[in-house]
Amino acid sequence: MITIDTTSSIPKYKQIIFSIEKAILLHKLVINEKLPSINKICLRHNLSRDTVLLAYNELKKRGVIYAILGKGYFIKSTDFKSEQRIFLLFDELNAFKEEIYNSFLDTINDKANVDIFFHHFNRDVFAKLIQDSIGNYSKYIIMPSNLEHTTEIINKLPLDETYILDQTRDDLKKYPAVYQNFVKDIFTALEKGLKRLKKYKKLVLIFPGKKEPIGMVLGFESFCTTYHFEFEIKSEFTVDSLQKGDVYILPNDRDLVTIIENAALSKLIIGKDIGLISYNDTPLKKVVAKGITTISTNFSEMGIRLAEMILNNKKEKIENESQLILRKSL
Repeated sequence: MITIDTTSSIPKYKQIIFSIEKAILLHKLVINEKLPSINKICLRHNLSRDTVLLAYNELKKRGVIYAILGKGYFIKSTDFKSEQRIFLLFDELNAFKEEIYNSFLDTINDKANVDIFFHHFNRDVFAKLIQDSIGNYSKYIIMPSNLEHTTEIINKLPLDETYILDQTRDDLKKYPAVYQNFVKDIFTALEKGLKRLKKYKKLVLIFPGKKEPIGMVLGFESFCTTYHFEFEIKSEFTVDSLQKGDVYILPNDRDLVTIIENAALSKLIIGKDIGLISYNDTPLKKVVAKGITTISTNFSEMGIRLAEMILNNKKEKIENESQLILRKSL
């Protein structure tokens, strides 16, 4: 009934509380049923009496259990609001992920405790964090990003309690999700800018491929083929590759800065001699180089939609669409 993970960052007394609450919700414990004694839990899990007492006292305060002197602890009520504990696994923390996180927290408000972790695009870290979390949370939100061979790891989590965020794929279809459709988004965004793009000779996608979703490449290739654009995909930008008449699509902001700097050195006018399209809008991109055109989704909306899905216990697949924000760089 009670499970303790000694490697988990969750305090042991909270693990006891969660185990008992979960047993009640699964109808493994009923009203007036006796709980394991403090001594029994201490011996079985090598815990101190203070740890177990802390858990039992917390459950008493909530009206979940009651004590009879000399006899032990018993279930008082099965009609209670279990404290939601949410495991949130992001790839990294940047300005866009912070926007998702803050809007998610604001919407969840005080209805749940949220623990956030980061895998930093490392599959071993991803696997360990998920393994350590199993059984300690009521909901699991996973951002798998472009990591390969993670489905079998995610499948270890309870199907009804797991949600996918930002990037999904065919082998994760069974999970509810709030996600971006990168293939569709880049195609429709470039289509919206078609009239301006026709002023240029070639479209160049700078795609490092370490963190970026492969859907960007697929959508870009499809657009260029459909509308007969000369195009090129580069893994990195080099100074000597900057050419008049090219449009550069840039998922990485470092490449954006490099190109702006080198355009100035080469006396190339942004928006006339070369075009720039950046991924993910920020306030700074409204003013840099008289305005940078961006392809961007509403990150706050992603956090809100996910929180509402969890609060309403819904299982949906919500596509968070992107849009092209036209500015003078194109």
